[in-house]
Amino acid sequence: MGKAKAKSSIRKRVSDIIEVGYNEDFIGRAYDILNFAVIVINLTVGVMMTFQGAMDSCGDVLLTIEAVTVAFFAFDLLLRFWTAGCLWPELSEPAALLKYIFSFNGIVDILSCLPYYLPFFFPSGVAAFRIFRVMRIFRIFRVNAYFDSLNVIAAVIKNKARLLLSSVFIIIMLMLASSLCMYSLEHSLQPNVFDNALSGLWWSAAALLTVGYGDIYPISVAGKIVGMVLTMLGVGLVAIPTGIISAGFVEQYEKLRRMTEQAAESDVHFIRVKLEKGDNGVGAKIAALKLPRSFFVAAIERKGQVLVPRGEEELMEGDVLVFCVAGQEEGPNVNLKELILKEQHEWCGQKIRDLDISRRSFIVMVRRRGRSLIPNGDLRLQKGDVVMLYNRLASPKEEAHSGSGKREKR
Repeated sequence: MGKAKAKSSIRKRVSDIIEVGYNEDFIGRAYDILNFAVIVINLTVGVMMTFQGAMDSCGDVLLTIEAVTVAFFAFDLLLRFWTAGCLWPELSEPAALLKYIFSFNGIVDILSCLPYYLPFFFPSGVAAFRIFRVMRIFRIFRVNAYFDSLNVIAAVIKNKARLLLSSVFIIIMLMLASSLCMYSLEHSLQPNVFDNALSGLWWSAAALLTVGYGDIYPISVAGKIVGMVLTMLGVGLVAIPTGIISAGFVEQYEKLRRMTEQAAESDVHFIRVKLEKGDNGVGAKIAALKLPRSFFVAAIERKGQVLVPRGEEELMEGDVLVFCVAGQEEGPNVNLKELILKEQHEWCGQKIRDLDISRRSFIVMVRRRGRSLIPNGDLRLQKGDVVMLYNRLASPKEEAHSGSGKREKR
């Protein structure tokens, strides 16, 4: 029983490390940086290998680097297979593994390394397997939260999905109609080019998208007129998806900057408890603490730092636990607020790391649709979220020091 519990604890820790973590987890952040560096190195080597001069001068080095980076991808994939159950604890082990394998990240992870090793078993398919190596570039999406706003792009596409699908449907219908029309006009003059009703799809796509390759074109007067009309329609219709996405970006960024309605605010009572030597909680994990239903650990103060209370966090002697509890007086130098984010609140749509809040303030928990979320820096707040805000108030000595500093400035 003890070995099984230790194995489960190790697997949970490995899962926390290999997933994109938060700044306070040094090992997890180091793994994220290593993962990103290996991806960049692998992509750089892949580009350099397309130059004959680079292959002639340092081909062996490039091949070695590629082998090492792909081996890292394979090792990362095995770890994700092993820890898939930690991502979906409500599922059985086989079901969680299958869900990961058929997810977008799982498919990308598999195609990042599997095509490299398949030629060893199937030498005849080397050319086909090499095509799938381009999938390695999609691994960079695992660490995009540190560097760009790809989450905003995904949100815009998701919000405008119906409009985008409608515009694409209209374009496809227009392509089919123009192909049928061009077949009727050009088949008798160019039977080898427009030999059936669908043979004009390539021409209609080139004309509608204003590419105009010139390999297929009408020669009759009526066909040329239809081509002119279709080209003019293409200028407007193809611009529709672009306009939809552009408008979505404007709406998204305006929403982040705009605040016309304040959040509802209410006080939450709490108590602070310092763990002394010999206390029952010392050495125990938060998940193992038996607390009344009205209690939960909102924050842990340890050596001057405020830690996010996770279920696997092991308590230490000297830790100060901040418990939320109903019907208690607020302790000294602590203020805990519950913020309910309404639609136009300035925090909606922003990541926690981008919030403009005091250095003495910490978000210790976010409740969303009945679930409690760990408030790491990459968590994006949404309408209806209940944000537990922990404020460390200045002590009397700090206030006196601050007041003396202000008087000296005067």
